[in-house]
Amino acid sequence: MKKSKENRDVEFFYEIGQLKLVNRMWRRFFQSETSNVAEHTLRVIWIALALAKKENVKNEEKIIKMALVHDITESRTGDTDYISRQYVEQNELLAIGDILHETVLEDDFLAVWKEYEERKSIESRIVKDADNLDVNLELMEQGIQSISNKFLKPREIQVKPKLYTKTATKYWDLISKSDVHDWHMLGRNRFNEGDWCKNKK
Repeated sequence: MKKSKENRDVEFFYEIGQLKLVNRMWRRFFQSETSNVAEHTLRVIWIALALAKKENVKNEEKIIKMALVHDITESRTGDTDYISRQYVEQNELLAIGDILHETVLEDDFLAVWKEYEERKSIESRIVKDADNLDVNLELMEQGIQSISNKFLKPREIQVKPKLYTKTATKYWDLISKSDVHDWHMLGRNRFNEGDWCKNKK
């Protein structure tokens, strides 16, 4: 049976609801909760509106639409972090086409998404700035969530002397001096090998 346009609209509504179940992949670097794609999108909208107001950009409707659509392809592609981006190719054009296909919003939002991806218009640049600012806000929020530093010093005094083996003591000292992020910051990632690498030819 052929689907009506309204059927496709309803399917689209369900798919957009899935964004609350799509985790931002960088949560694995924090070992704690981070915002999902729906939560991220909501704050991007507000940041983008504030930026537009301060930058005297009047087309708030386009700003909102662009912020709404900027990450919806992740309902099909998932989110990729700055390491997986080096190994995985995402066909976002195919994803956005399939997501919006035969919905009442197809023409309007497909055009807005393409404009966002091109980063030529002031609106697209504002939304991308908002996207990046939301990441910084979340990094600041992550910084206040951990109470591990409150426990490390007492454990150094009470637990370390009770270790049984020299190897365990050596590992303890190495862990104490280690950076939990070295495995991904020093390995192949977007900063040193990918599209963020300033020295890449």
